[in-house]
Amino acid sequence: MKGSKEDLIKYRLQRAKDTYEDAQILAERQKWNSTVNRLYYSAFYAVMALLLHSDLSPTTHNGTQSNFSEHFIKTGRIPIKFGKSYSQLFAWRLKGDYDDLFDFEEEKVLPYFEPVKQLIGLIEEMVTV
Repeated sequence: MKGSKEDLIKYRLQRAKDTYEDAQILAERQKWNSTVNRLYYSAFYAVMALLLHSDLSPTTHNGTQSNFSEHFIKTGRIPIKFGKSYSQLFAWRLKGDYDDLFDFEEEKVLPYFEPVKQLIGLIEEMVTV
């Protein structure tokens, strides 16, 4: 089906934006573990759109992180600061989702909103023809 790759890229970008909005709502309610989860997934969906645009199809979160780092961060196509933010959110998402008796705090989480928003915008520019 012609256009299906482009449709999927658009879908993933929209999902990234919608998930970012979900993170904002959760932050307003001070649900920090859930906010971290949504921030991570917001970045993840955008990164998946970028990887698909480059004909890369990892099947795991670790594979996604590895492909992103290898093909975009290490090559300088995307600034290293975004690679660091993405990696940190990945680690925190695992901690927040799976560790017992652990809660994130506002001052740790809020600084990640702007880098995620910028990453989504940067990726959108890169994949939009």
